[in-house]
Amino acid sequence: MRKRPPLIPATREAPSPAEDSDLFRESVGDVRPLGSTARVLYARRPPKPIPQQRLRDEREALADSLSDHIPLDALLETGEALAYVRDGISRQVLRALRRGHWVIQDELDLHGLTVAAARPLLGEFLNACTRRDARCVRIIHGKGLRSKNREPVLKQKVANWLMQRNEILAFCQARGVDGGSGAVVVLLKAAGKPAVDRRSRSDAA
Repeated sequence: MRKRPPLIPATREAPSPAEDSDLFRESVGDVRPLGSTARVLYARRPPKPIPQQRLRDEREALADSLSDHIPLDALLETGEALAYVRDGISRQVLRALRRGHWVIQDELDLHGLTVAAARPLLGEFLNACTRRDARCVRIIHGKGLRSKNREPVLKQKVANWLMQRNEILAFCQARGVDGGSGAVVVLLKAAGKPAVDRRSRSDAA
């Protein structure tokens, strides 16, 4: 018996573009596109203005708080090696600082800067150290080899400025491994502790 050939379904012609459009309108129904006024626009917030004037005022206040006057009752050793300990603080604190008893937690590099540029930077650095409760820091002032007459002008200025800050307990020339005569290691009082009164010894006497 002869097998019948398989039935092949009749191919349907693809719908025309007009028929596609009619089918789409029937499926979506009564729908209208949104107008441009229905869009919601999110405006970007403008960046906050930088208080440039306030920053300038703060820098000027820091600069004014550090004068070039040398306190007469400051304990500043003679010679090239700088050393200072606040009145009322034991000299043993200075000895321990010289021996590297405290770990240096931060540093400020003023090497190569002018006096006018270094003064506000030093004030800002000390304020930041006080907020972080950093106890021992290093300040690099350089050796003055490139200054006029090859004199360490910035070295003396830094010493004068440090002696005027109440949070400074002592400072001394850094050890050779920490910069030697081109840097000074500074010990600050702990946060929350009152500054030592310079007149405490004389009043007690």
